[in-house]
Amino acid sequence: MILRVVLLVIGSLMVLMGLVWIGQGSGYFPYPAESFMISQTPWIYWGLLLAALGLVVIILSRRRGR
Repeated sequence: MILRVVLLVIGSLMVLMGLVWIGQGSGYFPYPAESFMISQTPWIYWGLLLAALGLVVIILSRRRGR
């Protein structure tokens, strides 16, 4: 039960962080203004990868509880 919750939290944080990276890499979330990630295309791809891995972790956490 605890492992399921931990995996769900980690997966959710991965998705959230991936979305932030996508936003910064695309220039839609320019915060902080001096960030090296703003308008840098590689961060869009890293964000997509991290968000996708986060979704996999979330799916695995839901299956783990059955």
